[in-house]
Amino acid sequence: MTLFTPVSVGRHQLNNRVVMAPMTRCRSAQPGDIPTDLTATYYAQRATAGLIITEATQISPQGKGYSFTPGIYSDAQVNGWKKVTAAVHNAGGKIFSQLWHVGRMSHPSFHQGELPVAPSAIAFDGQVWIYDEQEKRGKKVACPVPRALETDEIKKIVEDYRRAAANAIQAGFDGVEIHGANGYLIDQFLRTTSNQRTDQYGGSQQNRLRFLTEVVTAVTTEIGADRTGIRLAPFITARGMACPEILDTILAAAGFLNQQQLAYIHLAEADWDDAPTVTEDFRQALRKRFNGKIIVAGKFDKHRAEKMLADGYADLIAFGRFFVANPDLVARLQYNLPLANFEGELLFGGDSRGYTDYPVHAD
Repeated sequence: MTLFTPVSVGRHQLNNRVVMAPMTRCRSAQPGDIPTDLTATYYAQRATAGLIITEATQISPQGKGYSFTPGIYSDAQVNGWKKVTAAVHNAGGKIFSQLWHVGRMSHPSFHQGELPVAPSAIAFDGQVWIYDEQEKRGKKVACPVPRALETDEIKKIVEDYRRAAANAIQAGFDGVEIHGANGYLIDQFLRTTSNQRTDQYGGSQQNRLRFLTEVVTAVTTEIGADRTGIRLAPFITARGMACPEILDTILAAAGFLNQQQLAYIHLAEADWDDAPTVTEDFRQALRKRFNGKIIVAGKFDKHRAEKMLADGYADLIAFGRFFVANPDLVARLQYNLPLANFEGELLFGGDSRGYTDYPVHAD
């Protein structure tokens, strides 16, 4: 088994085990957060990936936390995504939509001056990117203390996930990935540091898992477990997310996801230099609890990716930054061609520069 061998994921047969990781690029059309023809070109250029997972896509206006990120709750957004999925399929690729609610990682400017929502009224230790219309530039701003969700509001958000999954299939996606990682809403419910509720969604491990289980059940009932994956980030503890119980909680979640026969679990592993390391014990424990496919994303090069597959701890490897600058990444990895470097200042917002203008390798 290597990166370049076929693999089945849920109901789909993939050409290889190279996954394009979800990466926020902040280029949707305004107003309305609508994917564009340029978005379609960007993803189609990278369709040789075994699987593309889109940038995080908000399931509702409430789920938004960054300027120019796309949604999948309006007819215009669904129609925009239809162009993307058609372009990817015409290029021979498979593509999943990543469903996203940011929770407290947001700003009142996205919500008509209202506070972002969260499990509990505990501030996020970080900033979000917004585009200032007056200054005509993007900037990072601190998040306020969020408003704690009322119990009945949580059911409405679960319904938003279900509707977003239905919209994704209508838009032509091959499946969806539920974003349960990186400090966003589902992750906020899982961790004692961000969830201090006293109702059925807080306190015990079972209660902190309830929101995740309800979202997964709603999505899989709507579109099928074999078209559903989830992203989790047990070892990412930055920005106020260092919960001492998170590893046990994620493993308990894996047991539930295995019962549901989810297509895959996607582990987001931190890719900065001093990031916490995912332990071998955890990888072994996850394998024991989950029989579906496991995708890992982090600071992987070809050598580390092949070793992860050989060790049996993953079935597919997701690459992020490498895919930004190398639309033909699969070929470059397979034939040991040099990799281009991406331009960091062009990651968020803008036009085709740093987005669709990276060339393929010259033979």
